[in-house]
Amino acid sequence: MNFSVTQHSGSKAPADAVELLWQRVDGRRFEDVRFIRRGTEIRAATGEDAPVSMESDERSEIGRSKVLECVREICERAPELKADWFAVGPRR
Repeated sequence: MNFSVTQHSGSKAPADAVELLWQRVDGRRFEDVRFIRRGTEIRAATGEDAPVSMESDERSEIGRSKVLECVREICERAPELKADWFAVGPRR
């Protein structure tokens, strides 16, 4: 599944928040999530390990949670970042 990590519109994040996050994401490995940078967004792809019998929205939420957990982990280790600056949504 594919997702976008963007600046959350309701946050008071600095204009370069996505760039700051990318500096921490670039080159890191995560078990089931791959990140790439495209313009003003970071794209994430998760492996397809959710059962096919699950509804599409359930599989999407599982993938979104995986991506969000990676973002939170990065932000917890970087004092200049706050996880609530970022939104993770399905990429269509």
